[in-house]
Amino acid sequence: METRSGKFAGDNPFEIAQRWLDEATASEPNDPNAIALSTVDADGLPNARMVLLKAIEDDGFVFYTNYGSAKAGELDGAGKAAFVMHWKSLRRQVRVRGTIMREDGPAADEYYASRSLKSRLGAWASRQSQPLSSRSALMAEVAKVTARHGTNPARPEFWGGYRITPVEIEFWADGDFRLHDRFVWRRAEAGADWTVQRLNP
Repeated sequence: METRSGKFAGDNPFEIAQRWLDEATASEPNDPNAIALSTVDADGLPNARMVLLKAIEDDGFVFYTNYGSAKAGELDGAGKAAFVMHWKSLRRQVRVRGTIMREDGPAADEYYASRSLKSRLGAWASRQSQPLSSRSALMAEVAKVTARHGTNPARPEFWGGYRITPVEIEFWADGDFRLHDRFVWRRAEAGADWTVQRLNP
């Protein structure tokens, strides 16, 4: 079995992912925590969009959204999702596949409270993914919720987080002549032991 060293070293994939994200934070010009989140709708048609990863936990990855959005409907419907986090400056990426559960407790409250006031009010105002007649209509709604909720709005019940608990995590790094380095961590289910395997580029 090949010994992993350098950027791939470690016995915990979440710690490796956090280390890579920390390194990207120092080199990536914008949103080093951006992920391309993939879901499927009720017909199995794939969908993808960029969201911001907000936490790498002991056994999962967490992001936040409006529970009325298209992505939320697809996440709740399938119970599974995937994402890729790519850093052009480091020439690396992390791919994750796993199961989904909502994070709508104290952790969601804490994250919501940490956002800027305008972002918190924007969460109240936006009916994410629904048709919008104009930008001015959206700004009018922002004014309404500002008057209604003031300077310390509570987290809306329709807004919160999702946690992806992975069964597969792949670490990819650019190699000379397109001979990239790839290591995939796999497990049968959450809590099970990981197996690690090098993949062909």
